[in-house]
Amino acid sequence: MSKLNTGLAPELGDYIRSVTLRESPLLARLREQTASHPHAGMQVSPEQGQFLGLLVRLVNARRTLEIGVFTGYSSTSVALALPQDGEITACDVSVEWTDIARRYWREAGVDQKIQLHIGPALDTLRRLLAEGRSGTYDFAFIDADKANYQAYFDAACELIRKGGLIVIDNVLWHGRVIDQAVQDADTIAIRTFNERLLADTRVLVSIVPIGDGLTLAYRI
Repeated sequence: MSKLNTGLAPELGDYIRSVTLRESPLLARLREQTASHPHAGMQVSPEQGQFLGLLVRLVNARRTLEIGVFTGYSSTSVALALPQDGEITACDVSVEWTDIARRYWREAGVDQKIQLHIGPALDTLRRLLAEGRSGTYDFAFIDADKANYQAYFDAACELIRKGGLIVIDNVLWHGRVIDQAVQDADTIAIRTFNERLLADTRVLVSIVPIGDGLTLAYRI
């Protein structure tokens, strides 16, 4: 019987990238620019971005949600994977950060696919629901403030069609989820979210230990 997971030493991580990663020069430049940002840790890893693009293709997504844009690595990865008539409804609170994303969207030729909403994401999600958009999205990526993860997920569950996919980042929280000495609000929020998701009959779930942990939730 195999182990739960193979231990991932840095050298093994380098090997995985060397045999799987096909990062475009544009995405590499975006990643490198963001590396000097004070909040660079908020950016997804290149292998996460590639994985998101693969998932979008696997579910034949056309209409997607992104909750938390930052400088745009994940949204660019998803937009490049979408068909020409694909759409991303993207939510973020920062004009400064998303101005960087907008530049890269234009350069990648995907800006026409992305509708950016600046303001609290819950307001945007509630507005979409009020407009009758329930069950009209194929895919969602949640990577924003941890205190609202459950609320974001609940809204996404209403907006995503059956057979669609919701992906949630940072569910392992750099290992702090299993350290009971860590009791800050964000860690507690993620622990609580993870525990509730196990019992959520709306979805089938699996955690993939890539990056800081991605939960895949298949809408049933």
